[in-house]
Amino acid sequence: MRPQILFTWLPLVSATALWVYSLPGIDFRHMDDWGLMDRLPAAFYLSLAVLTGGFVVSLRRAGTAPWWPGLYSVALLFALKAPTSILYDAVRYPWASKHDAVVNHLLANQELRPGVPLSGNMAAYDQWPGFFTLNAGLVRAFGVDTAASYLNWAPLFYGVVLIPVLVLIYRTFAEDWRLVWTGVWIFEVANWVGQDYFSPQGMALILDLAVLAVVFRHFVRPGAAGELRSRANLDPAAASVPPPTTGRQRAVCVAILAPLIAAINFTHQLTPVMLCVALFALNLTRRYRNPGLLAVTAVIMLIWDVTMGRPLFVETLSSLKESVGNLLNNSRAGYAGELTGPGPVLQGRADIVMVLVVAVLAAIAVVLRRKLVRSALPLLLVSVAPVPLFAVNDYGGEMLFRVYLFGLPGAAFFAAAALVPAAGQGGGRIGPVVRRRVSAVALPVVLVLLVAGFIPAYYGKERMYYTPPAETAMVTRLLDSAPKGSMILAVTGSFPQALHRYDQLEHWYVAEQEEPQNAIMLRDPVGYLEPQLPHDGRPVYFVLTRTQDVYTAGEGLLPPGGFAELRSKLEASPRFRLLERGPYGEVLQYVPPRPD
Repeated sequence: MRPQILFTWLPLVSATALWVYSLPGIDFRHMDDWGLMDRLPAAFYLSLAVLTGGFVVSLRRAGTAPWWPGLYSVALLFALKAPTSILYDAVRYPWASKHDAVVNHLLANQELRPGVPLSGNMAAYDQWPGFFTLNAGLVRAFGVDTAASYLNWAPLFYGVVLIPVLVLIYRTFAEDWRLVWTGVWIFEVANWVGQDYFSPQGMALILDLAVLAVVFRHFVRPGAAGELRSRANLDPAAASVPPPTTGRQRAVCVAILAPLIAAINFTHQLTPVMLCVALFALNLTRRYRNPGLLAVTAVIMLIWDVTMGRPLFVETLSSLKESVGNLLNNSRAGYAGELTGPGPVLQGRADIVMVLVVAVLAAIAVVLRRKLVRSALPLLLVSVAPVPLFAVNDYGGEMLFRVYLFGLPGAAFFAAAALVPAAGQGGGRIGPVVRRRVSAVALPVVLVLLVAGFIPAYYGKERMYYTPPAETAMVTRLLDSAPKGSMILAVTGSFPQALHRYDQLEHWYVAEQEEPQNAIMLRDPVGYLEPQLPHDGRPVYFVLTRTQDVYTAGEGLLPPGGFAELRSKLEASPRFRLLERGPYGEVLQYVPPRPD
């Protein structure tokens, strides 16, 4: 057996063995402030290093055996995201259980009520129900009780489905398989945003990129490529511009894409906007100047917004007066709390470093590989197109993350171009020789650093995301027994089953507001809350859980010890009586004052 073949598959086998060996040693039930980072055994980290080394070696055979780096890319995705899917005995990430509650709502009621106001603005899920309708159908088809039986596998599922879509996009602009698979690898490890959980955004992103992949391939205008039709004007790694299509062919493609675009609008609020800005950016190029597709996409979005999505659409329009142009507020993360604890702080810093690394690498490629940039200019424009949305809205404190998420596919491609030297350049010139030598060192070093950075960027807050089953059971007992119309109070909505029966109960998450208001509330919680509680005889319950404590501390919504202070003041007040206490939380009931 040739050494090159041996060194291609041996690291994959070794990494798999190390990874499987490490799984029983992941002590996820006893995470501390470092999240999952210090609970991952040394064998786990070693498996990632071996996997990365094997991927770099497999790139040497990418031209003749591109499936090898592809196999390593799938293995990396599995190694990074499958442990929690395999090991956890509860739903990972409280927002996933929130989406499960919406699926259960659809299964139980068999109807959508987009115009009915629901606590916590949950009516928005009835206004964009595509994801939930699909999963309600899957629950029925699989014969399972709820989507909770498979939702922990969503990150892995979304990641695997995204790979062929990314490959299709990257191959449109590069014929060098090394560049393509390195771009996929960078996307996987730089995608720390966490929108790949059981969510409409994860599904909508796949549909969005699928539409763009078709546009890149089949919407080139005749005569628009110009000098790029000659290989002499292309980067050695660049692919030839796709063949042009006639107006009739593009019209047929628009008709084919229309249902896919409608599905995006059926699924998510923000993704259609991102698709529109991407198509607008493509219209700035002569190669993809197709206003018809942009018009169809915009019309479909507006039709949905003024019909099914009208309540939230009108509310968003009314808020634009305050948000347009407010760059500082629109680029904030969450509720503007300051991260506390070693894990969340390190995660925040790792996120920033990952963004900077990818951005710097992409910038290097833009400067050094101008021929590639010229042929792949549409992909570059699509990557930067979401940035102006910072000037429009904060999207509930998430616009920062969503702009990065939608810009990452293109940024990963150009970052890979900075690391993978162009093949076939003359060896007598000093520049290409130096670049190849630098790349031989920079490629494995940067990939290892990115993989290492993914762990804190993705798992630094993991203590907030894992909920012991006993805590879930306590919350479920309360929400199942609460009379219809009851108000459920909690410090934050980040706890399991928080929105169980959300169509029958009212919710108020008292700390999900700006920090100054939380400081006022903490001084006199009962005095702050009582005037805003119902006094019409409806029961009011306050549920306090360990997950809320961890979340409010890590996100800085309350000062250190603030959750314990709030709990002790509520317990000491005659206005709240204890209903249940367990190792992971307690339930209090509000006792209204007797009328005089």
